[in-house]
Amino acid sequence: MHLFKNTFSELKQLRWQNFIFLLIAGCVNAFGVTVFLAPVKLYDSGISGTAILLSQITPEYLSLSVFLLLLNIPLFLFGLKKQGAVFTVYSIFAVLIYSLASWLITDVLPIDVSMASPLAGEDLLLCALFGGMISGLGSGMTIRYGGAIDGIEVMAVIFAKKLNVTVGTFVMIYNVILYIICGILIQSWILPLYSIVTYAAGLKTVDFVVEGFDRSKEVMIITDKPHEISAALMEAFDCGTTKIAATGGYSNADKTIIYFVVNRFQISRMRNIIHAIDPKAFVTISEVADVFKAND
Repeated sequence: MHLFKNTFSELKQLRWQNFIFLLIAGCVNAFGVTVFLAPVKLYDSGISGTAILLSQITPEYLSLSVFLLLLNIPLFLFGLKKQGAVFTVYSIFAVLIYSLASWLITDVLPIDVSMASPLAGEDLLLCALFGGMISGLGSGMTIRYGGAIDGIEVMAVIFAKKLNVTVGTFVMIYNVILYIICGILIQSWILPLYSIVTYAAGLKTVDFVVEGFDRSKEVMIITDKPHEISAALMEAFDCGTTKIAATGGYSNADKTIIYFVVNRFQISRMRNIIHAIDPKAFVTISEVADVFKAND
């Protein structure tokens, strides 16, 4: 019951503006994958790449759109408690748009994507670069507006810490395994190797859009309600905070600074939590190159 109440309360934080940008992001991602990658049998990263592979080796009615839904939505629902209801709703919406747009491009619109890219032909390098950049743009926009378009990133956030690796390393390991499997199944390494170019191009594009692919963020919160905000953050993200005593330079009044480290997926949720408790809180967010314990 407590979880249900928290989930319902979080859903009040949904913003219609974000859904508009997520709609655009899903369409952009679908355009990059269906127009540049899938026609020449290149593979995107993560669950998207897995969906492309499965669509190639299964009956025709099990299309890319079907696998995007079957693989992604259960992962987002699995991460509901960890990532929050708002993130989950935004992510599922983005995946639904991604799947729908992919179906429209491949099966409805008068665009021939059956044998080659309608824009880059059979040039694998051009397809890899532009497919990666465009799908990366869609992924980056999704992250920027509170969600994710690939369920493997949610699994990375949940399991990377337990495996003592970073989120980026977890995703990279998954993709390396995916490309090896692709090479074995299709009995060729040319397309998987070009797919690595796709992954690199997409990674850099996401990096550009969200300003840091695997950088943790250090957050400093100056507030008059440090105990309430600290307790809410620790409950929401299942990690600790640090309270630092401070004095206001102008008012000379006693203040408390909360120091907190989050990943990029958690920033939107954290901002909503802080704003709900203390709208006047002063918050700064900076990139952290690495996070570790002294005995690691």
